[in-house]
Amino acid sequence: MSRVVVALLLLVLVYAFALDSFDPLDLATGALIGAAVLVTFRRFLLSAPGLSAAELARRAVRFVPLALATVREISVGTWEVALVVLGLRPLRSPGIVIIPFEDRTPTGVSVTAMIATLSPGEFLVEIDWERREILMHVLDASDPDAVRAHHRRFYRRYQRPVFP
Repeated sequence: MSRVVVALLLLVLVYAFALDSFDPLDLATGALIGAAVLVTFRRFLLSAPGLSAAELARRAVRFVPLALATVREISVGTWEVALVVLGLRPLRSPGIVIIPFEDRTPTGVSVTAMIATLSPGEFLVEIDWERREILMHVLDASDPDAVRAHHRRFYRRYQRPVFP
């Protein structure tokens, strides 16, 4: 029961921040929408065993470096794409790179794909669950092993402590 209450409170808080309003009527609306989301998606949102408070706190602290590293990835990707678009750097070898799942959970795979796609210069093509591979289109696929190594380092250093 406490997981449901905490989830509802978090959804109401997200709704209030999205509206930039803590008016009681807006909070009530957020509670109704949050309750509908929890009822509709309860199997997805509440089926996994709960994490301990210590684990949640650890993940929350480790989320900050993940967010900052993601912003850095977006900035670097934007810069690289801008150089190509402005003709200051040639587009040499765009292509598909296969990135293995390794020890990622399904949530970890989704977060990896989302973070990579947020960065300009990379785009999710497909997630192959049977072969346990992510197919990414990258701006420079001349060295696929370097692309894979970059994704592996990012996952191990920043993402795995938060979204394994």
